[in-house]
Amino acid sequence: MKTLLTAILLAAAASAYASDPTEKDAIAMAEKGAAFIKANGQDAFLKKITSKDPDYLQGSLYVDVRDIKTGIVLAHPVNPSIVGKDLTDIPDANGKKYRREIIELAAKKGHGWVDYQYKNPTTGKIEPKTTYILRVGDVVLEAGIYKK
Repeated sequence: MKTLLTAILLAAAASAYASDPTEKDAIAMAEKGAAFIKANGQDAFLKKITSKDPDYLQGSLYVDVRDIKTGIVLAHPVNPSIVGKDLTDIPDANGKKYRREIIELAAKKGHGWVDYQYKNPTTGKIEPKTTYILRVGDVVLEAGIYKK
């Protein structure tokens, strides 16, 4: 019974984000990830992301992790095929090298927002997205929302 209740609560929380996550939700998810890294270490966090932990994957809102020095994707819950790759200079659908911008912003300010085009996992379409980036040591946590 306790397991069923937990599953229902997790599903409710996920559907709340799945419908219309906000900038506040993205910031909160990234900060939660940063706190987890500080308490449990980067490797434990990467495992959570890879295992699609519902704390960090809720509909179209999720956290992925990039190495700030190399640009290599360290963990991605929705598109694991890009893990281990440096896609820094691969542009979005409009030609913007947004990953380069993410790394530069993280190195300069440690946090902020980057806008670009990306495939929405809930619609399967390329859509405008804004992503909150948060530097934690030598990695960048990225949590974005799709704009309406």
